[in-house]
Amino acid sequence: MEKKTLIIIDSNALLHRAFHALPPLTNKKGQQTGAVYGFLLTLFKAIKDVQANCIVACFDLPKPTFRHEKFDQYKIHRARTPDGIISQIPIAKEVLKALSIPIFEKEGYEADDLIATLAKKSENDSEVYIVSGDLDNLQLVDEKIKVYTLGKGIKDSVIYDRAKVVERFGVTPEQMNDFKALTGDTSDNVPGVPGIGKTTAADLIQRFGTIENLYSEISTDTAVLKPKIKEALKANKESAFLSKELVETKTDVEMDFNLDACSIGRFNFIQAEKIFRDLDFISLIDRLPSVFGKG
Repeated sequence: MEKKTLIIIDSNALLHRAFHALPPLTNKKGQQTGAVYGFLLTLFKAIKDVQANCIVACFDLPKPTFRHEKFDQYKIHRARTPDGIISQIPIAKEVLKALSIPIFEKEGYEADDLIATLAKKSENDSEVYIVSGDLDNLQLVDEKIKVYTLGKGIKDSVIYDRAKVVERFGVTPEQMNDFKALTGDTSDNVPGVPGIGKTTAADLIQRFGTIENLYSEISTDTAVLKPKIKEALKANKESAFLSKELVETKTDVEMDFNLDACSIGRFNFIQAEKIFRDLDFISLIDRLPSVFGKG
């Protein structure tokens, strides 16, 4: 039986990163296409790099999620998504459908929740690579799940395994949610504990393992901590636990998923070629057979 290697595309994050990494690009009709072009360049490279034979894509929907219900300030400071990205989301979906790549999106949940669910469902039967423009999925990294993300430019890539997560953040993937519970996440307006930076958070999580253990120690007054840190932790206990809830991805979202339906190479080449020509992605057409099979 052929070994399965699954790519899960964090589509919105990848489009966003590609949009800002590349100069503006339009086709003959004047449609902006740069984000989709960068998205495809990264996907093509990832397929080659990890020798993927299965692909699925996850998208965010614009409506609020269960996190907004828990915390009405969630993502409130995030700038509105540029029109140039919004207008390219349907184009990206059209391209994915032409390549017979299944698309998942679900009201009430973020793409990260769908990614986490699919990754956990698939890891017994395949190697899983989450292709993303950000690092929100590092909490999922284990022996079978890795995060493939962009480096400094669109052509650079970094694969995060367990060792790479520890090297970068000083905590294990399983501890990333505890780490973020303390540091917060400004891009999502996750509050964390004011005054606790990344270095201090990593040190605390290394020492205590989880925020539950940390707060248990604080309550007994046996924990040797700097007075300022102890005061900040005590004053923001509720915020820390809320933050951990907000950053933790769901792994049990109900979805009709079949790994075999994600096999690449089942697409209609003529249909795909037409869409790529409409987008003026002529240089990518020649790469389709080598990347995706004959179609």
